[in-house]
Amino acid sequence: MSPGSLSTEGVDPSTPANADTVSKAEALCQIITPVGMLGYGFDENLTRKALVDLRQNPTPTALILDSGSTDGGPLKLATGSMTAPRSAYERDLAKLMALSYDFNVPIIISSAGGDGSDAHVDEFLSIIEGIASDDNNKWGNFKALAIYSNVAKSKVLEHLAAGKVEGCGPCVPPLNITDVDDAGPIVAQMGHEPFLDAMAAQPDFNIIIGGRAYDPSPYIAYCAHQAHQVFYTPLKSLTPQQLGGFAFMGKIMECGALCSTPKSSSAMATIYTDGTFDIVPLSPESICTPTSVAAHTMYEKTRPDILPGPGGKLDLSYSQYEQLPDNRSVRVRGALFRSAQELNLPYTVKLEAAKTVGYRTLIMGGIRDPILIGQIDSFLVRVKEFTKQQHSGVTESWDLDFHVYGANGVMGVQEPGDSSYKPREIFLVGEALAPTQKLATSVASSARIACVHGPYPGQRGTSGNFAMGQGGKLEIEMGPCAEFCIYHLMSLELGEEGASPILDSHGSANAAAKGAAPLFSWRVVEFGGQERNIPVSPQPDAAATSSRHGIKRPPTPPTYLNLSTPTKLRDIAPVIRSKNSGPYEITLDVLFSDESIYSLVKLSNLLTPATIARLYNLKEDEIIYCSFYDQAKAFKATIPRKRDGKARPSGGFMETDVHGSQQYAGLLDLELTEDVKIGIARIKYSE
Repeated sequence: MSPGSLSTEGVDPSTPANADTVSKAEALCQIITPVGMLGYGFDENLTRKALVDLRQNPTPTALILDSGSTDGGPLKLATGSMTAPRSAYERDLAKLMALSYDFNVPIIISSAGGDGSDAHVDEFLSIIEGIASDDNNKWGNFKALAIYSNVAKSKVLEHLAAGKVEGCGPCVPPLNITDVDDAGPIVAQMGHEPFLDAMAAQPDFNIIIGGRAYDPSPYIAYCAHQAHQVFYTPLKSLTPQQLGGFAFMGKIMECGALCSTPKSSSAMATIYTDGTFDIVPLSPESICTPTSVAAHTMYEKTRPDILPGPGGKLDLSYSQYEQLPDNRSVRVRGALFRSAQELNLPYTVKLEAAKTVGYRTLIMGGIRDPILIGQIDSFLVRVKEFTKQQHSGVTESWDLDFHVYGANGVMGVQEPGDSSYKPREIFLVGEALAPTQKLATSVASSARIACVHGPYPGQRGTSGNFAMGQGGKLEIEMGPCAEFCIYHLMSLELGEEGASPILDSHGSANAAAKGAAPLFSWRVVEFGGQERNIPVSPQPDAAATSSRHGIKRPPTPPTYLNLSTPTKLRDIAPVIRSKNSGPYEITLDVLFSDESIYSLVKLSNLLTPATIARLYNLKEDEIIYCSFYDQAKAFKATIPRKRDGKARPSGGFMETDVHGSQQYAGLLDLELTEDVKIGIARIKYSE
């Protein structure tokens, strides 16, 4: 292929995918993601077997993993903690470095430590140094590139004053100066440009540790880097189809093999020069299907077709999915990347930060008395009154509230069940918030005493109301309570989207800086200091030599549907799920396996904005997104995250479901409309 011949100008993204189409494009690179989140652990043997299979393949290969998310709440950003313990990162990085050494493949990691802060990038470098210096390891020289994403508060205030900061979505309140002042470190989700800048300057890198990044960014960057390295095609010459394919591949792969069925951890993608890509799980027990891959476009996103990110939007309106002959791989094409410049919009990056709002102490216990359970709401009002009386002389502000598990402890006011329902037993969690841990514990202690000894009408058991002492504790001090305070988009000037090299101790730069005042920065760190001797790739054992493409398709797991006498939504939909879409939104997905049933539901009035509003105690105009998505035979709705009827971000005081992964429950028992029941009966009869 001649320099620059990567171009696919004029390709119609709606053209059906087939083997002949892809055969005209060369393989650009291969990417393996051993697990969707570094620190969660992975099966090294699966990745090793995949690399053995590829050892004779000249196509460039990389190990790329994400390490970050806002799913776990704001505490990481506010307090400097990490998603997983340091020991978990040490374990996973040691495996990755062994694989990198044995097969001479680079490692790229984004959003170090969970939040991607500069401090956690440096902590990852410390871990790598410890592994590389271990006398039992023969690493040779190991070159690391560190990319930093912290943003100075002065920079944010400057952009805020210029009107260049806005909320990321309709549920995010406007940013103010107090939010910036109260915030801990502020990070910006970098696009692919900082990774590309570092790769271009140091193409012989062994590992990249990136700060906070848009999840697909390292995947896009590695593909674009190979396009330039092998085919001399610069980033600006890549077409919307190519960048769209790179971005869509990254969107899927950053979750590992979550797009497979049954879902698994490790996945591999083969990316072609036109942006088409193939994806396959490494686990022999899992497969990818067109529906399972298409459904992943919906996962934890506000909408499935238009996915905004740094510098533009990924448009999946024309995306298509084809099952390959091995019955395990799926070929994807048709994604487009619409650049901000093309859309006449500024390049934006998402800022993230959190603040500490006080200290929490918990009390926990069970209540089994049906007399008390029957009046639990009024009883807890009296508990709060007693606690307030005991702290009448306290001038500091404090708060107290309860989770009533067994009734509405998970969903609160958005619980769609019968409000008069009373369970046989409840588990009560009291949560006290105060400016100091001492005061929070005092408030919690008073609340516990009132729960144990408070009177109530009809009381029979006078020795105590509260089965407590779980874990041997009466009050459990939780430390700082954090809350997201920045989740906003900041507009950049041309050139700010890249990364500049950090000067070394001699005052020289790692590489020539490009552009004007880049927002991000990077540096080189080398470990080992000895010649890196790449060993011959180890031979696999007999079990490892079987090609993944020769593995028979595993049996399809049962879906437990009831299509004979369906009455509820769970009888006809094999997947009904919910998930965060950032800290301020909850998104609901309903996936169907049968095209006829999907079409029937789509044409009915079963799933509508009115239905979602009724189920979740919302007004229709509060619903952020509500529509069907044909590629995945699915329905999607996105709603604001609320607590006590007020819009609140995830992870703060009185949080009950930080992932948002249990909010789908109200959809399970949604009664089917008569036209849907009749339609399904006709479908089954015609079969």
